[in-house]
Amino acid sequence: MSSAEQTRDGVSLTNLDQPLAPETGATKRDLVDYLDAVHGRLVPHLRNRPLSVVRVLRGQPPFMQKNLPKYTPAWVRRASVWAEASHREVSYALCDDRRTLLWFANQRAVEYHPTLATVERPGHPTHLVLDLDPPEGAAFGAVVAVARLVRQALADTGLAGAVKTSGAKGLHVFVPVEPGTGAEELAAATRALAVRAERLDPALATTAFIREDRGGRVFVDSTRAGGATVVAAYSPRLRPGLPVSFPVGWDDLDAVAPADFTVRTVPALVAAGDPWAGSMPPPQRLPADLVEQGRGIPVARVQAMHEGKRRARARRAEEQGSGPGPAARPAGPR
Repeated sequence: MSSAEQTRDGVSLTNLDQPLAPETGATKRDLVDYLDAVHGRLVPHLRNRPLSVVRVLRGQPPFMQKNLPKYTPAWVRRASVWAEASHREVSYALCDDRRTLLWFANQRAVEYHPTLATVERPGHPTHLVLDLDPPEGAAFGAVVAVARLVRQALADTGLAGAVKTSGAKGLHVFVPVEPGTGAEELAAATRALAVRAERLDPALATTAFIREDRGGRVFVDSTRAGGATVVAAYSPRLRPGLPVSFPVGWDDLDAVAPADFTVRTVPALVAAGDPWAGSMPPPQRLPADLVEQGRGIPVARVQAMHEGKRRARARRAEEQGSGPGPAARPAGPR
């Protein structure tokens, strides 16, 4: 066996010296070694959760894989989940152990996106998540400031959360919820918290789903609910330098940058323990008034879809010169 091939935990690892992707500056060996080094920290956050992965094959653009390929070994645990969008059963992997993680690494799976619910209770997510997405070119300090707004919104309603870098430009705030919390009430509470954070400082934060409406503000994304996935703590991201989604203490946010956490730096940071598990508060009950408020807030993605269609119709009407004339426009201030 050449130096570019080896076997670990019964998994044959091949072409280890090949470049992973041009922008990463890393080899496949770098990916495999990292995932193996942190498997004891990463796997617990993947276990029993249907998994989507982002793979990068030589000469091809990256793609997200949900359905397991036919050549998947029989020992990889899997779960069949009905996909409403494609009207078919999707066979998701359950990455429950080191062996499965190494198999994915050999498949050049760089990113690991588990569902928020376990396979045993698909309608009951274990965490509420707000994804904070800064505008293009914004300093990391902007998203940190909005994370603190989210923390304040949580505290105002008696809740607490943990925060991690997304591995890209943003931050994720996770709030563990008590067992039995339904997907609908969790989604409603997520929308309500996003709006409450926005109201604390609308010059910094926005819940506008349509990018052109954000006006240079940080987007507080409330759509990571229900059957959504979120990149796992300790997962690499397919970006220059192979950054990693990594937990940060609330008091440490000003002292770090997303680029501090990469496949080269993180193994030493988790050698003594799992900071993500350590920072997570105990599961909490969602306040009834928060859920009730959220039920009155439109789902951002659906609202954006309708608004996009409305704007497209208005543009077409304007281009065709068939829009309403001045007399047909509603009276009143503008």
